[in-house]
Amino acid sequence: MRAVRPPATVAALEAENRIVKARLRALTSRVVRNQSILQKSQERELELLSAGSLGDLLKILFRDLKTSYQLDAVVLALCDPQHEIRHLLWGDPIIEEHRREVLFVDRLAMLAPMAEGLERPWLGRYREKLHAGLFPGVAGLGSVALIPMRHNAAIEGVLMFGSADKTRFGAQLATDFLAHLGLVSAVCLENGVNRARLMRSGFTDFLTGFYNRRYLQARLREELARAQRLGHSLALLMIDIDHFKQINDRFGHLAGDTVLHEVAGRIGAQMRTSDTGARFGGDEFAMLLQEGSVVDAERVALRVLQAVRARPIAVAADVAEVIGLSIGVAAAAPAPELRDHHMLGDRLIAAADAALYRAKSQGRNQVAVAEATVR
Repeated sequence: MRAVRPPATVAALEAENRIVKARLRALTSRVVRNQSILQKSQERELELLSAGSLGDLLKILFRDLKTSYQLDAVVLALCDPQHEIRHLLWGDPIIEEHRREVLFVDRLAMLAPMAEGLERPWLGRYREKLHAGLFPGVAGLGSVALIPMRHNAAIEGVLMFGSADKTRFGAQLATDFLAHLGLVSAVCLENGVNRARLMRSGFTDFLTGFYNRRYLQARLREELARAQRLGHSLALLMIDIDHFKQINDRFGHLAGDTVLHEVAGRIGAQMRTSDTGARFGGDEFAMLLQEGSVVDAERVALRVLQAVRARPIAVAADVAEVIGLSIGVAAAAPAPELRDHHMLGDRLIAAADAALYRAKSQGRNQVAVAEATVR
């Protein structure tokens, strides 16, 4: 006769079998979930690699990743001790839109000790004491993922994901795809920074986004030739920030950079699309007015002066300064027989510069006009 297994033993085996099946279902679910995440990661990586600019790259990081991974927060922390990346991005609408989601620091440890020297993605429960500085203004997070962005040590940063789900980022989640996403993001960021450098290096001032002196002088010759053909005059404003050295001495060069950038933006807001703005050097700007008379130029100069003085500019945490300008205005009317546009351009610059120094010597914060039209 065949032996009958005691009921207790059968029940134990059935319970063990149920446990094994539950574990298998959990493992299968985890594999399917990781496979889905891996597929999404590959799709997002292709998008990152196709980004045409720094702004496009950040748009993908903040919008597409957040939607694709169903995240409650995406924050990018960048180590930018020379302030180069933030200068390259200054004025980009994406930065204004995601101001709290891009954190620029001189050292990643300034955000949190765990952010510096991170070699692999860190996943775990959200702890306010540890992570509040990494997700400013974000409430209700349950778990976070900190993904290092490193490539040839050229650019260092951390891509940070936050979820309200306390179990979303934990030991059960594979980290290889996150590590690869961090590497791809770092490569794309480095490429975007290099492209932005190249675009700005030739004729654009790195800090303000205005054209540089070399471009202005080339454009001035072209516009003088055009004015000669059409029988028009051409006007030039030379603009100097009053007491700029005092701002640097009192508040530091970063405050000076902020003032230069903000002043450039306010000058630019007063220009027509046909006008040309340039950073002539140091704290001096120039504005070239196509088909402009000295009367037109003086009117524009007064608008620029008012626009810059209208609102104080923040130079420190609790300090804002009203910035004054000294502006010199001059105009040129090329004679029909003129052949040396380069020399006439130099004379126009000299005339506007002389008017500028007259404005400064008369007390600053005013507009002075050249006595005669340059011909």
